[in-house]
Amino acid sequence: MSGPFGGIDLGGTKIEARLFRGDAAETITLHRIPTPQDSFESLLQAVIAQIGWLEAQAGGPVPVGLSVPGLIDPATGISFASNVPTTGRALGPELAEALGRDFAIVNDCMAFALSEATGGAGDGAASVMGLILGTGVGGGICQGGALPHRHAGLAVEVGHLGISARALARHGLPVWPCGCGQQGCMERYVSGTGLANLAEWTLGERAEAPELLRRDDDGAREVLDIWADLAGDALYAIQVMLDPDVIVLGGGLSNMPGVKARLAASLAGQRLGSARAPDIRVARHGDSSGARGAALVARARC
Repeated sequence: MSGPFGGIDLGGTKIEARLFRGDAAETITLHRIPTPQDSFESLLQAVIAQIGWLEAQAGGPVPVGLSVPGLIDPATGISFASNVPTTGRALGPELAEALGRDFAIVNDCMAFALSEATGGAGDGAASVMGLILGTGVGGGICQGGALPHRHAGLAVEVGHLGISARALARHGLPVWPCGCGQQGCMERYVSGTGLANLAEWTLGERAEAPELLRRDDDGAREVLDIWADLAGDALYAIQVMLDPDVIVLGGGLSNMPGVKARLAASLAGQRLGSARAPDIRVARHGDSSGARGAALVARARC
């Protein structure tokens, strides 16, 4: 199709609508509104309003895809999410019933991976893993320029893999409980929150990445070195399970100076045998990747 197409990124604090154009999927305009948290019905109406805004900007109906957090069962469309009120409801089918047409519903991490594999940091690679290091840790995978089938609607839930015992043992770290109900999830150590956890354990006080980088003392450098080693453990797990050509970093921690080289060195020290490491890159489209990836899925369906 040659006309504009839309993407909506449904997040815990905002619902962002973007209108795109052209083969490069460039943003024409965007509009953000707060995410209602009181009920699914309020959320549904807010999404419908954003779809209406996209149509008003385009001068009529356009293909629209939605990037949403959490698990989406591909058989039923029913969601499970922790930061938006969609659990137990089927956003896609309920939108279709309300508006009389279908919308592409894509997990936000998978949308990120597709966006970065299509005119993004992973452009041209056969297999692209998107690794989001933000408040939590999430992942998505794109193969051959398309999103692969996922049996239960999971993305690449690397944040809820258990971190290896050998990685914890190297630093004398405890097994911390995770909000998902499991113990020792990678998210508790490798996310932005995990980095603050490591600072508290090592230094006796919580500190986030900007403060640690600004301090640049022995204690701060130790925390960042521990974090990089544990993040390398996550990259190792990704490589041995998925063996992607490229791993694209997103989320707040991807903005740390030198993060690409730091994590590449960490993975190189943990690789399996003589296996070639994937290329580690930083996302090109950043905050727009969720909406952009969902919009690309919607466009491809036309």
